[in-house]
Amino acid sequence: MSHNPPPQQTDLPIRRVALLGSTGSIGVQALEVIAANPERLAAEVLTAGNNAELLITQAAQFKPNAVAIGNDDLYDKVFSALDPLGIKVYAGANAIAALTEMDTVDIVLTAMVGFAGLVPTMRAIRARKPIALANKETLVVAGELITNLAQEMGVNIYPVDSEHSAIFQCLAGEFQNPIEKIILTASGGPFRGRTKEDLLTVTKAQALKHPNWEMGAKITIDSASLMNKGLEVIEAKWLFGLQADQIEVIVHPQSIIHSLVQFRDGSIKAQLGLPDMKLPIQYALGYPDRLVSDFPRFSFLNYPSLTFEQPDLETFRNLALAYQAMAAGGNAPCVLNAANEVAVAKFLADEVGFLAMSDLVANALAKIPHATGLSLEDYIACDAVTRALLLA
Repeated sequence: MSHNPPPQQTDLPIRRVALLGSTGSIGVQALEVIAANPERLAAEVLTAGNNAELLITQAAQFKPNAVAIGNDDLYDKVFSALDPLGIKVYAGANAIAALTEMDTVDIVLTAMVGFAGLVPTMRAIRARKPIALANKETLVVAGELITNLAQEMGVNIYPVDSEHSAIFQCLAGEFQNPIEKIILTASGGPFRGRTKEDLLTVTKAQALKHPNWEMGAKITIDSASLMNKGLEVIEAKWLFGLQADQIEVIVHPQSIIHSLVQFRDGSIKAQLGLPDMKLPIQYALGYPDRLVSDFPRFSFLNYPSLTFEQPDLETFRNLALAYQAMAAGGNAPCVLNAANEVAVAKFLADEVGFLAMSDLVANALAKIPHATGLSLEDYIACDAVTRALLLA
């Protein structure tokens, strides 16, 4: 009996990707993955919010069918650059959402930041497009709505977050086996081990220096405050159908173990690798196949010590606030997300201190009335009311 590996299939159809948020950190890395796999992946649609220059450069290289720029004022600039190349150009939030429904799109990678990813993701699910989800806020804000719609439409959601991708990979071949619990790992960010007194004076520049990951400004601040882990806890609840007591967070400074699953027999599976977002992006876009890559390989000899510790929920209150919002359900996670987006923007604008971000989120959770059984319009209204409260 031969033990030679089967040859990689080369006759599979190319998977055409609608990449929402192509100019952000995830979007740029996704295009690197697409460029490295031209026989399997193609960029069919590219969208951006305001970065017209990079969008034009990307479109000129990848020759998508269509692009959309969120900022209407930049339409003429993008159109004049790309129309001569035969690339269709659109503008506005509605155009971004509409492009996900194109017949030529095989999978939608939602890499937009924040609440803005919700409506396009819903439109794509209604059009029965598989989703590679890098926009965790979609499930945080409206997890019940999204998961019910995906089930109704028979649409798969493939997680792109490294932690959720790790859980998904650990579950391969185990889908019939109930999960006892999952363990999400957190790097602890640049301020791990600091006290509240230390954090009173930290600067934006310090908060933006993540020890392990290269990410956009908003997610980097979220990582420093542990809000990113809080959002991931809520996202995991919906992706894997879990209760709060089945989701544990452990600080793992080396970011080599991306997350773990414990089964009812006590066995634990972990997914390991160097901290590189291209791997979970490629796994989601290529699933169920593992596409060949030349990514750097992990060696235990380079990491002889992997360490773990409990998160400090008193100093980093955001993680506790996220668990609180998840337990409350209804519109509470939507309030949490909107308040955090405003708080991070204020911190990046030097309007509030690092610890004050948690105060703003806690204030919003206390003041916005709790509601359940929400529609998309209700979530949009709740998001707007929360932002108005904190911007007043």
